[in-house]
Amino acid sequence: MFVLRGSQNLQILYESLEKNIPESLKVYGAIFNIKNKNPFNMEVLVDAWPDYQMVITRPQKEEMKDDLDHYTNTYHIFTKAPDKLEEVLACPQVINWEQVFQIQGCQGTLGEAIRKISASKSVQVDYLKTALFRLETPRKHKTSSDEKMELTELFKMHKVDEDKKKGNSLNIFLDPSHAGLVNQQWEFGKNERSLKYIERCLQNFPGFGVLGPEGQPISWLVMEQSCELRMGYTVPKYRGQGNMWQIGCQLEKYFFQKKSPIYLHVADNKEKVQDIAKGFGLMVSPCGWHQWKCTPEKYC
Repeated sequence: MFVLRGSQNLQILYESLEKNIPESLKVYGAIFNIKNKNPFNMEVLVDAWPDYQMVITRPQKEEMKDDLDHYTNTYHIFTKAPDKLEEVLACPQVINWEQVFQIQGCQGTLGEAIRKISASKSVQVDYLKTALFRLETPRKHKTSSDEKMELTELFKMHKVDEDKKKGNSLNIFLDPSHAGLVNQQWEFGKNERSLKYIERCLQNFPGFGVLGPEGQPISWLVMEQSCELRMGYTVPKYRGQGNMWQIGCQLEKYFFQKKSPIYLHVADNKEKVQDIAKGFGLMVSPCGWHQWKCTPEKYC
C-alpha cells in the first residue's frame, strides 16, 4: 500500500468509488472531505494505481499521537479483494496495532481478516453492526438559484440569545460551544476524548440543530470526517414534534448544494429512528454499517 497523492488522482479515485456505493461510502465520504480542505489531515492509501483493489483512509501519522484516542485513530476501508485484506492489515506501515483504533466500513467481509490479525497480535476486537441508511437521489428543490446559494441562505441562523420568541423552535448551526451537550448524549462518547473529537467536528463540519423555547438546542445532527451524519439526538420531551424532520429538510438542501453524500447508521433496536429515516426518503442498504474497535492487550 502507498499514499495516493495529487488532486487529480484523488478526483479520479473519488469518481471511481461512486460506482461502488454503498459499500464504498465510508471511504468515499472521507475522500470528499480530503478533497475539500482536509480538516482532519487524512491521507489515502491504495494497493495499486490506477487499477486499485483496496483503498484505506486514515489520519496522517502526526495526528495519531494519543494511543488511546480511537476517535482520531480511525481507518475507513473498501476492498474489491477481501482475500488479500489479511496480508495488508498485518503490515505495521498500514495499521498501527500498538494503538487503540477503529476500523469502519460498509462491508461485513472485512471482519474475518480483522479478527484473524487481531488474534495473532493479542488485540481485543469489539464489533458493531447497524443499519446503513442513505439518500440515493436528493429531491430537487424548487428554486433556480440552488447552485449559487450560500450556506447562510439555505439555513437560517439565529444566535442563542436571540431565541426569545415565545415557544418557537428555530434552526441553528451548532458550534464548538455545544460540544459538551452533544457529548453528554452520544452513546459512543461521554468522555474527554470524545469531547475533543466532537469539538473538532463542529469546528470543521456542519452541525444542524433546532433551538427550543428555553434557548438551548433540543435536537441535532453532526457530520464527521467521513461525511456521515452522527451524534443525532432529540431531548425526550420534544420527541414526536418533527424537529428531526425539520433538520433533515435543511441539511438535505446543504448537502445537495455541496454534492456531498447523505448517509447515517441506526441501531437495529431503534425502530422509531429508523422510521423517521425511511419517512425522509433514506433507503436501507443491505451491506450494513460495520465498526471494529481494536484494543491491544496492554490497554484492556
